[in-house]
Amino acid sequence: MIRPVLLSAVLLLVLSACTSRRETDPPRSATEQLLFSTAADRAADKLTFSLQPGTKVFVDGSFVEGTDSKYLISAIRDRVMRKGGDLTDDKGKAELTIEPRVGALSVDRDRTLFGLPAIPVPLVGIEVPEIAIFKRSYQQGVVKLAATTYDPKTGLMVQSLDPVYAFSSRRDWTFLIFFSWSTTDLMPD
Repeated sequence: MIRPVLLSAVLLLVLSACTSRRETDPPRSATEQLLFSTAADRAADKLTFSLQPGTKVFVDGSFVEGTDSKYLISAIRDRVMRKGGDLTDDKGKAELTIEPRVGALSVDRDRTLFGLPAIPVPLVGIEVPEIAIFKRSYQQGVVKLAATTYDPKTGLMVQSLDPVYAFSSRRDWTFLIFFSWSTTDLMPD
């Protein structure tokens, strides 16, 4: 009785299909870029600038570093224009300078697997595929953003904005090896 069960299990493993997905050609995947940019847009939306329409504004991104920092600065500039501010690239001509502070601009990853992980076979150069009874992969984009606004001529603070937090996420699920699906908040419905 044990022999037919063992033979069936081996046959199932041999006949099971393996798939692989190439996620990216550049160094970072589109999903990772969307995690960053979605969280950055959400954080920039939460900043509440006191801004009179027509104010000449310089957004000083010189202290913001990290992956996708240019996108974050651009999102802030977009929000300034939506509130009626006139952007200037010349700090000397600005009536107001916005200096953003970034406490986090990153992606966290978490993975849970009940089953057998993929196992490399030495000397043969192949890998026994993962057998997932249940698997959850979770990625979360995280942005912590604050800002100070000041008069560029006097250096006097106009407003200090407390930190805002924004998140984006993607979850990939696998159940009984063959059933997979994803949930995400990266794309509009």
